[in-house]
Amino acid sequence: MPVFTTPAILLRRVDFGDWDLIVSFFSLARGKISLIAKSAKRSTKRFAGILELFSVLDVVGQTSRGRGLSVLQEAVLKEPFSRIRADIRKTAYASYWAELTQDWMEENAPQAPLFYLLRYVLHALDRGHASEETLSILFQVRFLTLSGHSPNLGGCGVCRKDLEQLNQPKVIFDLVRGGIVCAGCASSAGERIALAKGTIKQLLWMEKGDLAKAARIRFGPQAMQESLDLLENFGPYHLGKPPRSLKFLRQIRKANRWRLKG
Repeated sequence: MPVFTTPAILLRRVDFGDWDLIVSFFSLARGKISLIAKSAKRSTKRFAGILELFSVLDVVGQTSRGRGLSVLQEAVLKEPFSRIRADIRKTAYASYWAELTQDWMEENAPQAPLFYLLRYVLHALDRGHASEETLSILFQVRFLTLSGHSPNLGGCGVCRKDLEQLNQPKVIFDLVRGGIVCAGCASSAGERIALAKGTIKQLLWMEKGDLAKAARIRFGPQAMQESLDLLENFGPYHLGKPPRSLKFLRQIRKANRWRLKG
């Protein structure tokens, strides 16, 4: 049976029987893949302590015959990102990104830019190179673009007026249409989110270019909240279901706000 090797990021692990694990990765060579790690829970050599969420590994898999799961033969830990798992706030953000990738991407559909994007934001999150919120905005903006579901932020989706032609401090984003609408067309909008033009311009900047430069964009409190509200509503709306990790993430944020107030 064919054997393959690829760098991969661990997205999910599920117990299977007494000793096995089913592990889902987003890999460089094959995109999203699911493999069975036999006897992983009692292994003291091959998998001991390395099949941890969000870590980057070089994995060796053996393709199964028929419709069965491929088998994880070997794994070498490259980047553990242990600081993420030691911090509940970082874990909440990483879990959200992992669930979006797990639920949205198809099996065995390579998407190298997404692999590098996910690895970048996890590395920056682990090292504290940027705020959790900024990294989450960066990941979601580019994830939506790479998956072909980018929101239309360049102009009114009804009359086609360019963003620069909209002489209004706040612009309406229509979740149903998947884009912004001007004041004259807003009466036909469905589920709405209000965005400042400055917020929209910052999101457009984040869509392209160097990842490190994009991660250094500074958001004011209003722009930060508007961006998170937009992306955390738009993505799940078009995915068709709210990620369970998003509820957990919002609970962590709420608890942190109460702690800061106290």
